Amino acid sequence: MTTTHDPAEQLAAPTRTEIGRARTRKEDARLITGRSRYTDAVVLPGLLHLAFVRSPFAHARITGIALDEARAMPGVVGVFTAADLGAEGITLPTAWPITPDMATPQRPPLAVDTVRFAGEGVAVVVARTPAEARDAADAVEVDYEPLEPVLDMEQALRDGAPLVHPDLGSNRNATWVFDSGAAGTGGSADEAIAAARDDPEQVVVKRRFRQQRVATAFMEPRSCVVDPTGEQLVLWAATQIPHILRIMLALTLGLPEHKLRVIAPDVGGGFGGKFGVLPEDVVAVLVARRLGVPVKWTETRSECMLTAHHGRDQIQDLTLAARRDGTVVALRVDLLADMGAYNALLGPGVPILGAFMFNAIYKFAAYRFACTNVYTTKTVTDAYRGAGRPEATFGIERMMDELAAELGMDPLELRRRNWINHDEFPFTTVAGLTYDSGNYEAATDEAVRLFDYDGLRAEQTRRRAEGDPVQLGIGISTFTEMCGIAPSRLLGQLAFGSGGWEHATVRMLPTGKVEVVTGTSPHGQGHVTAWSQIMADQLGVPFEDVEVLHGDTQVSAKGLDTYGSRSLAVGAIAAVHAADKVIEKARRIAAHMLEADASDVEFAQGRFTVRGTTKGVAIQEVAFATFTAHDLPDGIEPSLDADATFDPQNFSFPHGTHLAAAEVDTETGRVTLRSYVCVDDVGVVVNPVIVDGQMHGGLAQGIGQALHEEVVHDEAGTMTTGTFADYTIPAAPDLPAFTTGRTVTPATTNPLGVKGAGEAGTIAATPAVVNAVVDALRHLGVTDVAMPCTPQRVWRAIREAASSAAPPASTR
Repeated sequence: MTTTHDPAEQLAAPTRTEIGRARTRKEDARLITGRSRYTDAVVLPGLLHLAFVRSPFAHARITGIALDEARAMPGVVGVFTAADLGAEGITLPTAWPITPDMATPQRPPLAVDTVRFAGEGVAVVVARTPAEARDAADAVEVDYEPLEPVLDMEQALRDGAPLVHPDLGSNRNATWVFDSGAAGTGGSADEAIAAARDDPEQVVVKRRFRQQRVATAFMEPRSCVVDPTGEQLVLWAATQIPHILRIMLALTLGLPEHKLRVIAPDVGGGFGGKFGVLPEDVVAVLVARRLGVPVKWTETRSECMLTAHHGRDQIQDLTLAARRDGTVVALRVDLLADMGAYNALLGPGVPILGAFMFNAIYKFAAYRFACTNVYTTKTVTDAYRGAGRPEATFGIERMMDELAAELGMDPLELRRRNWINHDEFPFTTVAGLTYDSGNYEAATDEAVRLFDYDGLRAEQTRRRAEGDPVQLGIGISTFTEMCGIAPSRLLGQLAFGSGGWEHATVRMLPTGKVEVVTGTSPHGQGHVTAWSQIMADQLGVPFEDVEVLHGDTQVSAKGLDTYGSRSLAVGAIAAVHAADKVIEKARRIAAHMLEADASDVEFAQGRFTVRGTTKGVAIQEVAFATFTAHDLPDGIEPSLDADATFDPQNFSFPHGTHLAAAEVDTETGRVTLRSYVCVDDVGVVVNPVIVDGQMHGGLAQGIGQALHEEVVHDEAGTMTTGTFADYTIPAAPDLPAFTTGRTVTPATTNPLGVKGAGEAGTIAATPAVVNAVVDALRHLGVTDVAMPCTPQRVWRAIREAASSAAPPASTR
């Protein structure tokens, strides 16, 4: 279903035979034949099962809990409240306090006296089987005194609004502001916008957009198994962050970190939804330690939709000033972001990631961003694929289309007039980031060619003139993103709870095989294959001779895990540096074997040779000679193994141009995607099959938000989209054949020239599709359709535009 066009076929060095090769993933044979091991498949002697009693109310006081009936049921070992487990004083961690005055409430692993979102855990049942645990959970009777829910962000901030956390005195979490004038990266946006309003040669466009709440909807539900019976407490978890989870559990529960081992086995997707320290993880540890036996919790799908953190949920008020020739002048962004009932691990900081991306690829002279985070009685929000960057890209790309409409200009031409040209890199933006490389012109030109932009515009004009009931719209999204979540010093300035470094170990085994231990923790990205390709080229060994180990804190002792498209641009580079150290260690031993000076020994394609001769040894020979240690140079230890920790000097900045053609039935509101073209620049491509797979999945999620997906609550705060019958995600028939292409501008901040690829499709797709829908209907007076653009919403937008444009009825 994909046409791949790569006009810049790249081999970053002549000796590389694996980087750039379309290898089938090593992992897939095991994963697709049922030989995988997910957390729920872990079975231990004496294992007990957990089920949670969850609140049906969004906001209520707990006035009584009756546990006796449940405790007497068959197979039940125990039923516990927070008080029974001594958990009243425990609070789940937040790793990103975005301001010094951020209001941070306690979040106990089980509700103590008040529930603050529908689905919050109130008690936990422990039983011999999952079915017995669930039956007993249903038998627990909880008396509630309902309280008024807090559902609307704007109302939540008004005086007299009911408070989610009365002890905080407000529903405001924090307000974070970036002003280019104050930061010295540009002028004052407020002053520039005010001046533009008084200048007939300028125009000011102001819009409000809604980023709806969405579910992460990963394939494998969340799960954990805790074994307290050994010298170490072992936790298996369906998580993206085994290392961070270990540290946070140690800090939260006062556990000795060296006595805690976290294992992320095969993990069936995450998309940010498995980035967290879950209340269920904490409860499972408490129960296992109390009973002294292994326990397991695996959520149901409806439980996952209800309680796994949600994504997005912002109100965006955007103001853009520009000259009438299309040159943008200033941008002001005012956000409200819904935190839900508590702070998730990174929740408060997710909108802040977007602060650096609203300016996107454009040369704004002035910029102001202000975000207020708000507590409501809903499930918490946190990172969802792209984490702040998709929200920002949606806002600015919708605004560029709105500005183009205001000026009567082709939206693609408007973008060309304002983007950073390829000869201007490196470029420091008005938000203070330095983009190291890019070529927006090349990516756009290639996308236009593959899309037949001019031909589709001509067809659009013809169909409008003919009054065709099915109108054609063309959507554009030209974007960049910051990924790699680095460097550590900048993260420290933003009060982020960890660094941005990554660790790796490369081990040369005596037989010449290679083990790579990586601190990244894959959950579908193909790290084993990509890292094997990189190491094969770096060390000159066969692809099949590389084993990649990950996801176990006892095997991979150091790491910061996988999120934010950081694994390749940070984690793989740590492995490259470790491999370089292996080569340098081996060079001295090879020189001794060749009776040469180390400075005269060259390494290429797996062999050490004396410069100017053919005399040489393979790295595998050096590995075995090191193992035997019979004749090593004085002072050389018998090991080639090496560690490296890489802390990048900058983010990586992939970019691309996405074009969508949508047909909109004006009589029914139905939207059909006719074609979709994306040309992305992710730097040097290690494996094009993996990159295309990442793009396809990302596009499906971005299109899903644009057209299908939304978490909905009723007036009482009860979620009404708790199953896939109600929460609609796109299936194959809902998607067009994607045409993917690539341009290549290598990153200058790492030796491979790679950039992130995992989030690009999601970031770019949503505004491309919504822009296409609005473009199809703009001549009818429609200027926006709230996401998701369902047939009902599209139909209503058409009817409301027609009604507002109609002349008033005669009173005669």
